Amino acid sequence: MTRKPAHLAVYDTFADWETGHTTAHLARAGYGIRTVGPTREPVTTLGGVRIQPDLALDDLRPEDSSLLILTGADLWDSGDDLAPFARTARAFLDAGVPVAAICGATAGLAREGLLDDRDHTSAVSFYLAATGYAGGERYVDADAVTDGSLVTAGPTEPVAFAREVFRLLGVYEGEVLDAWYRLFHASDAAAYAVLQQAAQ
Repeated sequence: MTRKPAHLAVYDTFADWETGHTTAHLARAGYGIRTVGPTREPVTTLGGVRIQPDLALDDLRPEDSSLLILTGADLWDSGDDLAPFARTARAFLDAGVPVAAICGATAGLAREGLLDDRDHTSAVSFYLAATGYAGGERYVDADAVTDGSLVTAGPTEPVAFAREVFRLLGVYEGEVLDAWYRLFHASDAAAYAVLQQAAQ
């Protein structure tokens, strides 16, 4: 089966550590990973890595994608440079295409009003409250939260973030998903045997 690619948003100050588990295992499951920048110009991550985006944000359409992934970045909290990515997330959700946002990207979605009526999480509740959004009552103190087609997580939970993406897309399910999470979150060696058996 041919899968539509997953699109990873990239921009200056992109938080490198937040999506490695997600993109690596999506790629292993047959999803192409395409990077989307504000333009096609190279961007530089917080870790100093230069990335040449595969396409510009203006060229991204929900119908061409399986998922939009938004990571944290200093730019989410220092102005409106990344607001177009939050607006694109709205277009994806309106089209029924999943969005996964971690760390500062959750604040961008809050400012866009996308968390007002959805269960969600982030770093801490008062971080989102500072955006002035109206969704405080829907904040969940959890490692990662899925509500419909939206996944949210805080900056210290890249493994839980990946788990929710895999669950949403059906990459791993049930015992296998649980084993994957135990292996990468808790270094549970017994979980490795479950994954090896599932791979046979």
